[in-house]
Amino acid sequence: MAESQLRKGAVELITLGLLAVEPSYGGQLVERFRNEVGLEVSSGTLYPLLARLRKTGLVATSWQESPVGPPRKIYELAAKGRNRLQDLKAEWAVLNSAVEKSTRKDQER
Repeated sequence: MAESQLRKGAVELITLGLLAVEPSYGGQLVERFRNEVGLEVSSGTLYPLLARLRKTGLVATSWQESPVGPPRKIYELAAKGRNRLQDLKAEWAVLNSAVEKSTRKDQER
């Protein structure tokens, strides 16, 4: 099933928010989505997003030795990413308010 544009935007916002709290490697982010946010996101969704965020300068990467297996690519929010996170949060607040208003009117009928 194709992801909706709304979900794609939310996944980007959540990814930036999670990285603002703690730098993580890709597999760890998948787990954080599940455990901290309660949302399932696949590696096939997350890794292309991380690549795009890196390419646009919103996240930076570094390598970290792993206690088990090969080194891991760690994703960390860049300054430009912090600005984008704040912009997305503001946009989300406006959209959320509009949805709340529209559904409240629907419930009043």
